[in-house]
Amino acid sequence: MNDVQATDTPRLEIRVATTVGAAWRALRDKDVIRQWHAWQSGELEAELDSIYFTDVVEDEANHTLVPNGGDKFEIKEDGDGVRIILTRAPLSGDAEWDAYYDDVTEGWTSFLHQLRFALERKPGETRRTLFFGNRGTYSGTVVERLALDGVGEPGSRYTATLAGEAVEGEVWFRSEHQLGVTVDAWGEGLLVIAGTGPSATDPSGTSMALLSTYGLDEDGYSLLDKRWSQWWSENTGK
Repeated sequence: MNDVQATDTPRLEIRVATTVGAAWRALRDKDVIRQWHAWQSGELEAELDSIYFTDVVEDEANHTLVPNGGDKFEIKEDGDGVRIILTRAPLSGDAEWDAYYDDVTEGWTSFLHQLRFALERKPGETRRTLFFGNRGTYSGTVVERLALDGVGEPGSRYTATLAGEAVEGEVWFRSEHQLGVTVDAWGEGLLVIAGTGPSATDPSGTSMALLSTYGLDEDGYSLLDKRWSQWWSENTGK
């Protein structure tokens, strides 16, 4: 059982307008977890089983959870909402695995903001996702090429043309390497552009686009996939 307690490692925190009970269910109910963790793929179910339900340390009374891997979740009351805190596990000492430590941290940043979105905007709703990734183009470059670099602060409205589609929505969050915006046309969906900055292992940086959609019919979803597949290929090289 992995009960590593992380110290002096990245600490990610979000405030969510929800209850402690709802936030705890979002960490312990697989039907809820799959609506915010990562994206739909053939490996998602196995990933959820491995992270959240295999060799975990769970303290329901104090609302803390150490998933398989050693990262630690804490849920704390905060006025009329909660704070969800994720403290990363220390480096493992395995150079091959530790090379992806920053990528995993950025992934958790994206997923926590998807968690807040699911709890605040889409409780009980089912998402349908698209994912695109590139290890040779920095996420900030993708934001610029989407002409989203000039959007305002979180909570402000924006309009843009994304992959040939005129859209509008709200700026959801910003961080050093990430931008999240809601997209009204996707059933008030969520677009997250994320990645890692240039480094010795990735001199060009990395990027991914994660699109969460709600209620699109098959034609609408297929058209969105086609538009983004073409845009991503033309603008990131993959």
